[in-house]
Amino acid sequence: MRVRRLLVLAVLLAAAAAGAWWYATGRPLAVPVAALERDVPIRVFGLGTIEAQVLSRVGFEVPGTLTEVLADHGDRVAAGTVLARLNAASQRARVAKAEAAVLSAEAAVRRAEAQRDRAEALLAQRQATAARRRALAARGSGSVEAAEQAETEAAVAAADLAVNRADAAVAAAALADARATLLVERTALDKRTLTAPYDAVVIARTREPGSALNPGEAVFTLAARGSLWALAHVDEGRAGDLALGQPATVTMRSRPGAPLAGEVVRIGLESDRVTEERRVYVRCRQCPETVYLGEQAEVVIETGRLPAARLVPEAAVHGFDGAAGTVWTIEDGRLARRRVRFAARTLDARLAITDGLPAEVPVAVKVGAGFAVGRAARAVAP
Repeated sequence: MRVRRLLVLAVLLAAAAAGAWWYATGRPLAVPVAALERDVPIRVFGLGTIEAQVLSRVGFEVPGTLTEVLADHGDRVAAGTVLARLNAASQRARVAKAEAAVLSAEAAVRRAEAQRDRAEALLAQRQATAARRRALAARGSGSVEAAEQAETEAAVAAADLAVNRADAAVAAAALADARATLLVERTALDKRTLTAPYDAVVIARTREPGSALNPGEAVFTLAARGSLWALAHVDEGRAGDLALGQPATVTMRSRPGAPLAGEVVRIGLESDRVTEERRVYVRCRQCPETVYLGEQAEVVIETGRLPAARLVPEAAVHGFDGAAGTVWTIEDGRLARRRVRFAARTLDARLAITDGLPAEVPVAVKVGAGFAVGRAARAVAP
């Protein structure tokens, strides 16, 4: 009796094991398959910061003591606006001295010109006298000696005129030098006033009145208005379809719920050799009033759209090499594997199948532990 019970128990256990084995390996699997999706956007992601295309650290070209600082961080200034001034008392004195030198040189020029005019008049008189005496000597009414004396005096007057003309040229050159010196001194005086080189936003103010400055030492950091953009670092493996003018959205860390519309305006021609990323610059179409340089930003760029596509998660693709991979399919009610190519990768890590798979063949979007070639399967909605 006991042996019979053991045999019955063994049969029941074997039947249960067989049923479990069949349930695990023989029953048709319900496999979620990819549905055909329309108008699929293809996007790439980049992480970066807010920067300014035109950023300048401005200061004085000459040394001096800072006396006035007329702008502060956050101010919006127009081109030519006075930002700061240096002590200019000594330079103004140099300008006054140069102006006096110009007045003196102008007086010297006028004197030299007057002497030249006098020499010209005297030469004309002497030449006329010499001509009359030569005529009288020729008719026998005057002496030859007097004619020769008159001609000598005319020659001396011509030489004096040449000297006066040279003196006038020297005086004119001295005047030009004095005016150039005055221009140099006035330029040096102007350099003691710092003005905005363009319409800008003051990002930082680094010096205060009373500071002694060296040439080129920065007083302000300026960013040109309208030159703000987002510098995004995009993985080289996702950057192949990037192009200028593509639409993008920029989400700043301080405004997580307010993405800004923008477009790609520059793609770096040199990738980072360490991180293997490409630098992409996106300019927002309408930037907020206040932007903080260096703030972290997330950039999403739309590189294209697919009219229709079946999307398979990358996790469901075996041996994906960036362009192709192997997927699970259902053919004649059983699981099979196929090598297919992909057109693009979506932002949520799904791959769009382009060729290698007929439209009527379902493709699995989720791979389970019981998957095996030839296993019975049925397609279900994902």
